Amino acid sequence: MPPLTNLHGVSKTLIPLTCLPNAHNTIKRAQVVGFLGSKTQEEEEEEEASECSVQTTRRAAAIGLTTLVLTWPFNDKISSAKDNGFWVEDHPLPRLTVTNNIANEKTGTRSFLKRGLFMPDIGLKGSVQRIKRYSFDLLAMADLVHADTLNYVRKYLRLKSTIIYYDFDKLISATPVDDEKQQLTDMANKLFDNFERLEEASRKKSLPETQSCYQETEVLLKDVMDRMDVLYETI
Repeated sequence: MPPLTNLHGVSKTLIPLTCLPNAHNTIKRAQVVGFLGSKTQEEEEEEEASECSVQTTRRAAAIGLTTLVLTWPFNDKISSAKDNGFWVEDHPLPRLTVTNNIANEKTGTRSFLKRGLFMPDIGLKGSVQRIKRYSFDLLAMADLVHADTLNYVRKYLRLKSTIIYYDFDKLISATPVDDEKQQLTDMANKLFDNFERLEEASRKKSLPETQSCYQETEVLLKDVMDRMDVLYETI
């Protein structure tokens, strides 16, 4: 290596690059990285062709699936929702009526009935099960009976009791034996008379009267649930 003279006239010999520590490792590492990072033109063209092939295959599959869905011969009986009991085409909703003697004799109706409800036809067993379920829901209403929540008591009572009212009418109509029919009618009238008193007490926001009525309601609801268990097994 030739000497190098600095500004002060002192000669120094440069150290060869290969003598520096880790010099060979650094050079080799740079060469490897550079090799891995580079691609030939042929490789890039092959990747582009592969991507185009995948996109074309996916597009063809999507078009085929769409065509199959649009041209499939659907069965009208399966796709029709008019006769399943859960579809109503008439507007407004048909007004519900009862055919048995469960209305208030003085008013001809019940004060707790809520208008504009739609009740899907779930069969006789379904109605029995729904009476039991909604009776249980009203039993769970005990936590709402407080001075500042009587408005919620009335709303919840009207919603559940309206469904129970029309389900009871359906159940009584389907009972073939006259003695059982009369027993169910008496049970329903006793329950609905209590519902009217409870609804009136909550409307007036009278907590003592509401609590007194609800104590009787709990006993009646438990009797109804027990009776529904028996009827569900015999229907």
